[in-house]
Amino acid sequence: MVKTSQAILTVAGVDKTYDGATRPALDRISFSVEPGEFFSILGPSGSGKTTLLRMIAGFEQPDVGRILMNGDDITHVPPFRRDVRTVFQSYALFPHMTVLENVAYPLRMAGARKAARRAKARECLDLVSMGDFATRLPHQLSGGQRQRVALARAIVCRPRILLLDEPLGALDLRLRQQMQHMLVALQRELGIAFVYVTHDQGEALSMSDRVAVMSEGRIAQLGTPREIYFDPSSEFVAQFVGRSNLLPIEAAPGEGALTTRLGGRALPGVAVPRSGPARLAIRFECVRLAAADHPAGEGCVLDGTVEDVLFLGNALEVNVRCGEHNIIAAVPTMGGEGFVPGRAVRVMFDPGNATVFHG
Repeated sequence: MVKTSQAILTVAGVDKTYDGATRPALDRISFSVEPGEFFSILGPSGSGKTTLLRMIAGFEQPDVGRILMNGDDITHVPPFRRDVRTVFQSYALFPHMTVLENVAYPLRMAGARKAARRAKARECLDLVSMGDFATRLPHQLSGGQRQRVALARAIVCRPRILLLDEPLGALDLRLRQQMQHMLVALQRELGIAFVYVTHDQGEALSMSDRVAVMSEGRIAQLGTPREIYFDPSSEFVAQFVGRSNLLPIEAAPGEGALTTRLGGRALPGVAVPRSGPARLAIRFECVRLAAADHPAGEGCVLDGTVEDVLFLGNALEVNVRCGEHNIIAAVPTMGGEGFVPGRAVRVMFDPGNATVFHG
């Protein structure tokens, strides 16, 4: 049941199907966002995340369901009457206006006096470290600077909710990382709810209080970043968020318990709820490698041969052939020089770090 008493935003049982579509764009979507929460909607292209954001903004109408703000039904309230602002990837700045004029524009439309709106606009520009660029035109700014101006314009009226539609998608990696830090600091200082749409798992995990992972118009899992990452609810979440080995296993009755095997090799300690075929997910970074003569110790141990190695800078991805299956381990570059193609190795992981999926 979706909470409405304390939530700043409630999406309750929302469906949306476009004409001619073979499946719903949104299918029974329900969740709530708390005041001051950084809430991310994460999913691949076509998962419904942007449709959902547009519905919260008022640009789309649901076929079924309701959208509430502070308990008030705003499902059919037009966008300009919702206390919500949206930041788009395209920035949408007026090219003929200066930075200061762009930021002050919402206040101008609200009828604020010139002196008041200019003072407020300068305050917001200072919040995003753009105060020195007030007299420039948008074409005189970099992509990251324009995105900061768009942010300042969106917060100048202090909305209850700020919607962000993949705002960092057009920026390079270093600038995206800088903007992530700025967004988190800005959200904490303002204390307003952010609803952030992205296909980038790194953005969602690093900035959010909670994440809703979407797939084919549904919420596949909703939880904190740590819950999503370390306790995925489905194979889709395990593969889409982070990188996991997904291995076929078989659970069969043993001496008083189920025995789990991978290609005939026992995997001690791997808990399964019932017998039969299943799939085991283990994160790349949870797999350890050692020399072939290394003591087996406790946990799951397999023997294999290195097939190939990818150099990623601070880490190596080592692809090991274990019988009929391949297992990838992410190991630190320093100390991993000995893992070269053709070398026999021992593959180990803690069963407590594995997740098992049936069906």
